[in-house]
Amino acid sequence: MTEIIPKDFPTLKNDRILKVIKGEKPDKLPIWVMRQAGRYMPSFREFRKLHTFFEICQTPSLACEVTLMPIKRFDLDAAIIFSDILVVPQALGLQVEMKEGIVSY
Repeated sequence: MTEIIPKDFPTLKNDRILKVIKGEKPDKLPIWVMRQAGRYMPSFREFRKLHTFFEICQTPSLACEVTLMPIKRFDLDAAIIFSDILVVPQALGLQVEMKEGIVSY
């Protein structure tokens, strides 16, 4: 099996997720949170008042900050990086808008 972590990479403090990926048994079941799970957090709602959704997705430092919010608050092992499927059509040059109160199915 190809090694996931390069040999010169610093020692990880928490490698539970990687152990599971490699088929190894971790010391305890890893827990992670999808980025949507942070929406209920007051800190996320306050952050969103200052930044648009796409601004967060397109600015690495902002996406990092939002991604780490649940990690800093709870004893989690990993988080899904904050982004959205709608950044793909934007990257292809299409105009994508998110408007408050409008939901389409």
